[in-house]
Amino acid sequence: MSSATRTLISPATLARPRGRAVYWTVFTGVVLLFALAFLFPVYWMVTGAMKSPDEVARTPPTLVPDHWHLSGYTDAWDLMQLPEHLWNTVVQAAGAWAFQLVFCTAAAYALSKLRPAFGKVVLGGILATLMVPAQALVVPKYLTVADLPFLHTSLLNDPLGIWLPAVANAFNLYLLKRFFDQLPRDVLEAAEIDGAGKLRILWSVVLPMSRPVLGVVSIFALVAVWQDFLWPLMVFSDTDKQPISVALVQLSQNIQLTVLIAAMVIASIPMVALFLVFQRHIIAGISAGSTKG
Repeated sequence: MSSATRTLISPATLARPRGRAVYWTVFTGVVLLFALAFLFPVYWMVTGAMKSPDEVARTPPTLVPDHWHLSGYTDAWDLMQLPEHLWNTVVQAAGAWAFQLVFCTAAAYALSKLRPAFGKVVLGGILATLMVPAQALVVPKYLTVADLPFLHTSLLNDPLGIWLPAVANAFNLYLLKRFFDQLPRDVLEAAEIDGAGKLRILWSVVLPMSRPVLGVVSIFALVAVWQDFLWPLMVFSDTDKQPISVALVQLSQNIQLTVLIAAMVIASIPMVALFLVFQRHIIAGISAGSTKG
């Protein structure tokens, strides 16, 4: 006996011309409303950099600039040294992503498939760190980075000061472990029968099957470093090595508002482009853990 699928509008109503017209009118209106709600702030920021300083501060504000000026973007690129700080951010984000992907993947694979002794205790301790506020960890992290145990060296003003703390990401590790738990054991056992070792199984079987979740973890890792402010501010006292999030605040004191808005637009472009390029992988990775397979 097949069960009929219940919908908000019955198929009989959609079969009528009037019903179809009402449905598509409402559907189109809702889509446009949501698109406007998300895209209007982007439009407001992009066009705000093209206005004159007086027009930006005008009340009531103008929806369309009276005169379009691109000088805000060129001034932001030169005066705020955006190429240098963007490159610093890329280096810090790429290193944190690589370290996190290697070590979190290895740890998640070990906890999921190798089943070490006291593995559940270790996983519980890792997950317990999620209940500690990030602000409470700032001082211990800073003291550790300022005087690295055993080595007694400082990682301040060094990208390693960003890379190494980023490895300890309990959320991404748990996300990877949950995905590895759902991988079919038949495939892994077949690889073992063929003579593949644990590392070979991880490299040749597990990682190719884990592309969706690896894409999600990559996005989380890159965005976390790109938008972080407090920790890079404490690590990098040298302004030439600061990422874009810190530099925008440090250099904005004597900068016109339009130039600052333009700098923020430029700083947000890489993350927006990254999402648009990998949005299919992000959606696939988020939905990958929703069903057991």
